[in-house]
Amino acid sequence: MRLLREWLSPVQRMQFTKKGYFEVVGSDTGRQYRIYPGTMSNICEVDEKGRPRLGLCFRTMGDLPMGDVMLAQKIALENCESSALTVARSFIPGVFMFRQGRLLG
Repeated sequence: MRLLREWLSPVQRMQFTKKGYFEVVGSDTGRQYRIYPGTMSNICEVDEKGRPRLGLCFRTMGDLPMGDVMLAQKIALENCESSALTVARSFIPGVFMFRQGRLLG
């Protein structure tokens, strides 16, 4: 988690501390994504009002610590969004799936 926090921008670090997630902008489409703590099914595309629109599931191969997986997801979306979306599985997020209750602090 320390490495992840070092790679977050000041705004992302503040979001993660206060809200339990951070947002990234896709490199190819400019879409906004929210990354929640977790290693799978922890990303959602948000609309212009910040509402979850589409859930995404993609992760690293092998078992890595949660912070490393989240960092890889951040880097992938910010630098090679199209490639990440090619391997991602999408799903319709449930009412309680993406909420502030998943705070890590």
